[in-house]
Amino acid sequence: MLTVYSCIVNAHDLRLVGLAAVICLLASFTAVTLLHHVRKSTDHMRHIWLAVSATATGFGIWATHFIAMLAFSPGIPSGYNIALTVLSLIAAILLTGVGLAVALSPHMRGSAWLGGTIVGGGIAVLHYTGMAAFEIEGRLVWDPTLVVASIVFGGVLGAIALRVGLAGHAMKWRIYGALLLTAAICSHHFTAMGAVSIIPDPTIAVSQSAVPTSWLAVGVALASFAILVLAFGGLALDIRDQRRSQLESERMRGLANAAVEGLIVCDGETVETVNESFAALVGIDPRDACGVRLEAYFPDESFRRKLLEQANQVVELAVRHADGSMVAVEGIRRPVDFGGRPREAIAVRDLRARKEAEEHIRFLAHHDPLTGIPNRSSFNSKLDQEIERSLARGEHLAVLCLDLDRFKEVNDLFGHSTGDTVLQAVATCVSGLLDENHMVARLGGDEFAVILPAISGPLAAGRVAEDILEAIRAENER
Repeated sequence: MLTVYSCIVNAHDLRLVGLAAVICLLASFTAVTLLHHVRKSTDHMRHIWLAVSATATGFGIWATHFIAMLAFSPGIPSGYNIALTVLSLIAAILLTGVGLAVALSPHMRGSAWLGGTIVGGGIAVLHYTGMAAFEIEGRLVWDPTLVVASIVFGGVLGAIALRVGLAGHAMKWRIYGALLLTAAICSHHFTAMGAVSIIPDPTIAVSQSAVPTSWLAVGVALASFAILVLAFGGLALDIRDQRRSQLESERMRGLANAAVEGLIVCDGETVETVNESFAALVGIDPRDACGVRLEAYFPDESFRRKLLEQANQVVELAVRHADGSMVAVEGIRRPVDFGGRPREAIAVRDLRARKEAEEHIRFLAHHDPLTGIPNRSSFNSKLDQEIERSLARGEHLAVLCLDLDRFKEVNDLFGHSTGDTVLQAVATCVSGLLDENHMVARLGGDEFAVILPAISGPLAAGRVAEDILEAIRAENER
């Protein structure tokens, strides 16, 4: 490493070294930014953006190498073979393009790592092809250890750079990826420069067709300008995408808030946003839902797993209200594109009204709607059960039948509303005299029946009947 340090400090113009690093960083950031646009694109536009990204990266590596070479002062005549110089640029663009394409492959495990390694290989090919283009009155002697180290630095840091740069859509991942890719390029170049020693040899002459250093500076300037154009283009695209994403998000929120059903947009099990209907359902402010885990609203893990694992399947579960109560709901999950990012949307429908209606329907199926006591159907079912139980246990069972005298006259003289009041009063009076295991039912009209299971005998049944009659008379006198 002392050799590398000495090479940078003693054999390079540090101002040009700094310029090379800036150009490299700019090109790396442009490449990572454009790579995200490649990921979003489809069909032929994907290939176009991939070519633009590969060109930006290849030019960046090439410009970094040759700016650093311009900073290198061997102190003897030198020049550059034009064919090999152009070949080094083409090789950098092609290998970088292959590496970026591999990194974006959705069907390959560890594609970002492999693609970054190929990009690192492209850095090495460019450098050593560029060094082969370097003509000087002397011989180049290489240190194999530092040559291997330079290739390893480029490959490893290149692999990490693409893996980090593609880790997320946030700006921080692009910056981290660009910094790592810059480190891959610069560490490779200066380690490789530290690996070479120049032995002057007057017998070796620089060819007449070699490109002078001044011409190379013009070429590098043009390449740097191309990088700047691509960088600003990538930045403009990024700003446009962010605005479009923001507009799409606002439009989706507007549509979501217009929905009667509750809607949750989440990344995995983390809530990103909810609409006003869901916020009202659970009694929260919509802004307080951001960043909350789904389990805060759906505490039952088994139902939550079922909801998340089965797309487009309706699941009945309960959502927790802010006051701690549980609300019956049904949910369905669907994958959506939210602001250009794949997310999960969960639609939640309040089932309380439906549950109450179902409960009311079940009640009406087994109870008299006027008096609220069991109807004939419930009476028949209960009687069959109690007969079987009494026979099995050898117990007595009594059934009392009750109808109201002159009830038709009450309806005719005072009206049906008064007759209904009488029926309700009788039902309330009789129900108040019975135990929880007894049943009074309205069979129809003014007819009632009472089931008395496990009674001791006829005398006990008679006493119950007398109590009922006495209570009805007392109610009638009031």
